[in-house]
Amino acid sequence: MEIKVHTFDLPLKHTFTITHESRDVQPTLIVELTWHGKSGFGEATETPYYGVSMEKMKGQLASIKHLLPHDILPHPHDFWKLMSAELLDDHPFALCALDVAYWDLWGKTHEQPLYKLWGLNTANNPITDYTIGIDSIEKMLEKMREMPFPLYKIKLGTDQDLDIVEALRKETDAVFRVDANTAWTPEQSIYFSMALKDLGVEFIEQPLKADNWEGMKKVFEASALPIMADESCILESDVERCHGYFHGINIKLMKCGGLTPAMRMIKKARTLGLKVMVGCMTESTIGCSAIAQLLPLLDYVDMDGCLLVDDQISTGITIDYGKIIYAKEFGTGAKLK
Repeated sequence: MEIKVHTFDLPLKHTFTITHESRDVQPTLIVELTWHGKSGFGEATETPYYGVSMEKMKGQLASIKHLLPHDILPHPHDFWKLMSAELLDDHPFALCALDVAYWDLWGKTHEQPLYKLWGLNTANNPITDYTIGIDSIEKMLEKMREMPFPLYKIKLGTDQDLDIVEALRKETDAVFRVDANTAWTPEQSIYFSMALKDLGVEFIEQPLKADNWEGMKKVFEASALPIMADESCILESDVERCHGYFHGINIKLMKCGGLTPAMRMIKKARTLGLKVMVGCMTESTIGCSAIAQLLPLLDYVDMDGCLLVDDQISTGITIDYGKIIYAKEFGTGAKLK
């Protein structure tokens, strides 16, 4: 097996702003694993907020070349276990790119889409939201008008959060979700939840700092809306911690280390009665096509990254008014152009 690492700078269609940062370009890394003429592709984006740089990931991936299979392909679960021993603790983003590339290769080798290999039925897949990043109210309205959608995720964490949602609500009857990205206090979260419920908001994502468990307990008990964990739920070990503090979890493949641990997190969340969402990290179609394989297992999905960037590098799933349309190729269905 050979590994190739490709790097790209994906231009964003709009400046993307959340409470942590603003950016106009998304650097991304694509892992390509080749085996007997077939290639599998996985992705990880450079994310300074989590200490993830392109150079770090390239170094991490170079360090595991000697561990790649030679004669036979081990099952992806065994491959992840081998690679996670080297990468999981400090390098889940690089591990994710490897894991997804390997699963993609596995599906192509077995000539099936992954969701079919997993025995999943796609008939009732959830639709994806479209994210409106923080901006002036008028520019947020312009972004919404530019992309008519049945479901929007609105980034908040400003001094005019309710004004933003009220203005956007006048523009559309679409379902809203809001994401404060840790910007609120417990008191704000409880107060906002009541007003946001009246404005047709479905749930609130990560209102408080990731480690504010005492505050989250108060919000969980008093909120008028369900609360979803994001920054508070990164690795598998975080799922049980969220029980009794959140109504559901948002899993990010890059944060947890790929499809393999994500499936275990979904299973664990279900046993605890938690709702399950999978989110994206402003990646290309390669990363979003991996998320699509999990859709039958999810309550909600946020996989609009390939709509937020000018993706001229890859093919795979397409999105039609929130509905995910699978590619005809095997594996995740994604590939570099």
